[in-house]
Amino acid sequence: MSDLADLGPEDRKIITLARSARARNGVPEGAAVRDETGRTYVAGTVSLESLKLSALQTAVAMAVASGAQSLEAAAVVSEAAAASDADRAAVRDLGGPDTPVLLAGLDGELRASVQAG
Repeated sequence: MSDLADLGPEDRKIITLARSARARNGVPEGAAVRDETGRTYVAGTVSLESLKLSALQTAVAMAVASGAQSLEAAAVVSEAAAASDADRAAVRDLGGPDTPVLLAGLDGELRASVQAG
């Protein structure tokens, strides 16, 4: 695993955006994805009585709803030790199995980088 300093500026940016979404919205997780054109989509956890989505699922849904055709990368800021299977599946559905999923702790430090597939 590399640390945050080893990541490129665009990957550091999506981690920062994910961390900001989490803090701003007071939710358990924040996430950001970058599409094939470089646009970013940022989201927090959705927890309604009738709808529950992780932050990463919400960010992927926002990208799809905005017309994204693919993903270059995804990032989630969470207390979790690993990206969930459901989160990786959502990224894989839009970005393919090789799409990197970056997991950072609440402090923004990179914990893991895995492929969606």
